Amino acid sequence: MAVAPLPALGFGLGLRTQHYEALLAQRAQIDWLEALTDNYLVPGGKPLHFLGRIRDHYPIALHGVAPPIGSTDELDREYLREVKALATRFDVAWISDHLCWTGVAGRNTHDLLPLPYSEEALRHVIERVRAAQDILERRLVLENVSSYITFKASTLSEAQFLRALAEEADCFILLDINNVYVSSINHGGDARAYLDAMPAGRVQQLHLAGHDDAGACLVDTHDRAVPAPVWDLYTEAVRRFGTVSISIERDADIPTLPELVAELDTARALSRGVLNRAA
Repeated sequence: MAVAPLPALGFGLGLRTQHYEALLAQRAQIDWLEALTDNYLVPGGKPLHFLGRIRDHYPIALHGVAPPIGSTDELDREYLREVKALATRFDVAWISDHLCWTGVAGRNTHDLLPLPYSEEALRHVIERVRAAQDILERRLVLENVSSYITFKASTLSEAQFLRALAEEADCFILLDINNVYVSSINHGGDARAYLDAMPAGRVQQLHLAGHDDAGACLVDTHDRAVPAPVWDLYTEAVRRFGTVSISIERDADIPTLPELVAELDTARALSRGVLNRAA
């Protein structure tokens, strides 16, 4: 079923506590902010105070890290109702989360683990996404994760799995360009073929981030600037998907807001160049 993505918000950053005051002191060249859902599922206090003030100046999207949509544990419906209330309170643009699992029987590994890409797993996740969307009363936006292992049970590629999930569960895709690149190097895949396999009408957002070269593999660390190979793949994504919402994530060694805005300006310039050539 064809479906149009939600309106694009432009170029944004992951909202981090280190930047609360700077964001409020002066309007930065940022179109929107991505807030980590689980940091704001609290009854009150500083997180909600600042989120409300920041929301007065910038559109907000929510990005979750738990509980995982790919788990075999029972779907946490109370958590989803809390997320829905948060999204309603701050009139967020959309709610995203990761296509992964993090543990079993209530035991959490605190890592975003890849799924076995099988028909059985696909049917399971489709059912869970549909159930979650019924509670949220909106489409989810699901993100591909970086991976370091694969499963013998997989009969589909990750791209095939994600495409089928988006189309059959009627959800959107948060395409993490860094994750596509990291996984392609770790598993010997074709990152550009991955992009080509994505249904353009389902791609709502692109993520950009940095990673670490650990020798045996690349590790998705989010602790450094976007590297050249990820920028190259990003330009391919813009060529493929056109005008979609874009955000940069930084979770460690977080620089000043002006430094991140300068990096965001690179994303703007590259996107403008691609789109102008295509016009």
